[in-house]
Amino acid sequence: MKAPPTTRLGDDELIRASHTDPEAFAGLFDRYSGMLYRHVSRRLGPEPAEDLVGETFLIAFARRKHYDLSYPDARPWLFGIITKLVSRHHRTEAARYRAMRRAPVEASVESPAGQVAEGVTARATRPALAGALAELSARDRDVLLLYAWSDLSYEEVARALGIPIGTVRSRLNRARRKLRAKLGDLNPMRVEET
Repeated sequence: MKAPPTTRLGDDELIRASHTDPEAFAGLFDRYSGMLYRHVSRRLGPEPAEDLVGETFLIAFARRKHYDLSYPDARPWLFGIITKLVSRHHRTEAARYRAMRRAPVEASVESPAGQVAEGVTARATRPALAGALAELSARDRDVLLLYAWSDLSYEEVARALGIPIGTVRSRLNRARRKLRAKLGDLNPMRVEET
């Protein structure tokens, strides 16, 4: 006899269930810890990322009864918590981007031609991008990176940071404008045709 198909609980349902069964909260960790780790690792490096992800879930667990259960997706809430924790490391983040700007461009390894060209372009652009990110204000950088690296919508970024959606739009616009001014025509994802 086949087992009935299991339905995936929404984040809001996991949080609600965790009010009476704390173990249910582990489902959120399983679902989002990797995503949060990648986000922080890109911003601060892998060393502090693991600690900050753990701290994020400790804070979220302690505040779970205050979560607005009308939102089925907890990603913005979790990214809001971790962004506040990252802000405590703003000096570390800016120093990381400055170090990346000064780092020599690494030699490419052999791989298929398209990947090599793309990788070389991305590595060549990395110092300029890191420098441009280091020069953004923390607020503008938070909005840009939540949108670009974590794939949150404008609405989700607004919820994560507790700011109006219009503020998200203006900060994102300002960050993009500053990056374009700094990077010019450099695009780490563009592969030149030969």
